[in-house]
Amino acid sequence: MSERSLVIEQLPYRSVEGWGGAVAAPGYLIQGAGREDIVAVVDLARRSGRSISLRGAGRSYGDAAINAEGLVLDLTPMHRVLAWDRLSGEITAEPGVTIEQLWQHTLPDGWWPPVVPGTAGPTLGGALAMNIHGKNNFAAGPIGDHVVAFDLLLTDGSVVRCTPEVNAELFDAVIGGLGMLGVVVSITLRMKRVNSGLLDVEASHIPDLRTMLDFFEQERGRSDYMVGWIDGFASGAALGRGVAHSARYLAGEEGAEAAGTLSVRAQRLPSTILGVVPKSVMWRLMRPVLNNAGMRTVNLVKERGSRLLDKRRRYRQSLAAFSFLLDSVPNWRRAYGGGGLIQFQSFIPAANADDAFRSQLRETQSAGMPSYLAVVKRHRPDRFLLSHAVDGYSLALDFRVTEANRERLWAMCDRLAAITCEAGGRFYPAKDATLRPEYLRRSLGEDRIERFLSLKRLYDPAMMLQSDLFRRLFSA
Repeated sequence: MSERSLVIEQLPYRSVEGWGGAVAAPGYLIQGAGREDIVAVVDLARRSGRSISLRGAGRSYGDAAINAEGLVLDLTPMHRVLAWDRLSGEITAEPGVTIEQLWQHTLPDGWWPPVVPGTAGPTLGGALAMNIHGKNNFAAGPIGDHVVAFDLLLTDGSVVRCTPEVNAELFDAVIGGLGMLGVVVSITLRMKRVNSGLLDVEASHIPDLRTMLDFFEQERGRSDYMVGWIDGFASGAALGRGVAHSARYLAGEEGAEAAGTLSVRAQRLPSTILGVVPKSVMWRLMRPVLNNAGMRTVNLVKERGSRLLDKRRRYRQSLAAFSFLLDSVPNWRRAYGGGGLIQFQSFIPAANADDAFRSQLRETQSAGMPSYLAVVKRHRPDRFLLSHAVDGYSLALDFRVTEANRERLWAMCDRLAAITCEAGGRFYPAKDATLRPEYLRRSLGEDRIERFLSLKRLYDPAMMLQSDLFRRLFSA
């Protein structure tokens, strides 16, 4: 980064959008390749009177990495693996390393990331900022539970080392802290030892929501991963019907037999369907059915297909194929059209989940905007200050955004948020585009919010690190 590039009038000024494509704002985009670059950007922010938001791969659905009229610091050039210990499974990397780069570096040695989201695209820095969770959250917790240490570059140019024991309060606030306390410039993570690149997977047809939740309770003691798909159009006695998938790592002799699947090549997702249709064009074929009538039919066919098969079907699947379902169709979000999509994800304590999720599903149906993709996961609590997790379940609901439905959709999400708070639930900022600050405060409690803002005032007193998400949820 040259001195000349730090003149704000000469920086690229363009629209920056959330991954869902439904929210965007113009900002000054800057790439940072090292600590010196970050310090230079902070200096520019001071001189220009503008704030800075941090951006990785831009995979947050909403406005987490958007900074209207401010500086947007892209950290993807910081993508080096700094150290890898194949014996202990500890890896140290820069924040721009993606989940895909991470597993490709370690899997040939028999190690897999302990927690991954539904796509391999996010960066490690973004993963820590949002404290990502996966289909194994009920057993492994979020990614923060596996962080050994990180180095945090503060806006005054100093670097603070944080571990679960050293600077523990800051450690707990930075993980899941939305990138608002400093810039994580290196991360040490403990990976998960695996014997093969395959999982033993079972798919089970589920007739209703109560059975879905009961399935999770029965399986969580014997599975490493669990996830459920729900037909968002089903109603009445069939409300919440769908398909649940549970999976476990291969161990002992069965793992040894599949040792060859640890190679990167063995994990590659196929680029065609049935060896004929390129997946790269699938989003174009999906677009005509991305409406209520089309998705009602798609959901019905999927549910009926699972019912016609055995009620419990068992097979083996690669770690990548099971984990990164959202990568199986490249650019699938484009199928939603120019308005994009948003996701509303609520986390509800186990005792209240059945009633809350029923109310939410009925609300979407009565509003005429049923979710086109609905996913259930099981969760456990964790130590982090702004944690979204509860001892219970999450329900993620995807919605198409159009010019005609945008205002009604935001209003409906407001009602879904009210249901969440009444049930003692929480929210996930990485997926959010609609939440109002009063609901965040109700869900987390005033004490957590004030503790976070106190740390913000301590470590970033000039409030240089901001984003549209932060201003929307905290500034009020």
